[in-house]
Amino acid sequence: MDLLMLAERENKLLGQDFLTWLWYKSEINDGMFQLENGERFMLYMEQRMSVQGGDGENIDTATVNSASGDMTEVLYGLKTGKKVTRAQLKMEIDENLWQVQVKAEDFTLSGLKTPKVEMKDEEGDDPDAKFLEKIFLIEKCITLFDEVFKEFITIRISNEWQDEVVKFRHWLKNDEG
Repeated sequence: MDLLMLAERENKLLGQDFLTWLWYKSEINDGMFQLENGERFMLYMEQRMSVQGGDGENIDTATVNSASGDMTEVLYGLKTGKKVTRAQLKMEIDENLWQVQVKAEDFTLSGLKTPKVEMKDEEGDDPDAKFLEKIFLIEKCITLFDEVFKEFITIRISNEWQDEVVKFRHWLKNDEG
C-alpha cells in the first residue's frame, strides 16, 4: 500500500470517528458546544445521515433522509458497528442558523446554507457590504466546525479517548432510538 492510499484510508477512518463522536457528543450535550471565547452555540446532526460498516466488497450502508428526524435505522447501524460517513449539521447561535453536509472520507463541506443576508439597498450603503457579510457568515460556520473538530482531536490523541469510547458505548447501549 503506497503512502497516499494509507493517508486516504487514515483520513477516512478519522473522519468516521469524528462524525460518529460528534453525533454522540451532540446528543449527550443537548447540542451545546462552546467556542474558546466562551460563546455558546448549538450543533445538531439531523435529517440526512449515512452510516457504513464492512470492508472491500462487503460494505454495508444505511442512509436516512428524514425531515421528521427519525434516525432509527442509522442508530441501529451504529449499534451493529457501523460509523457515520455523511451527516447534515445544523449550527445555531442566537437567531442565526447554518446548515451544511459533511463527508467523513475527506471532510468535504457541501450545500452550505448561511443565515440570510439582508438584501435592502439604502443610500450610502457600502456596495460590498452584502458580499462581506456573506463571507463573514461562511467563515463563522467554518469556525464552529473547526471548534468541534479541535475538541474531538484533542480527546482523540489523548489518554481520554478510551474513556470516551466506553462512554459512547454506554450511551449507544442505553439509547432507545
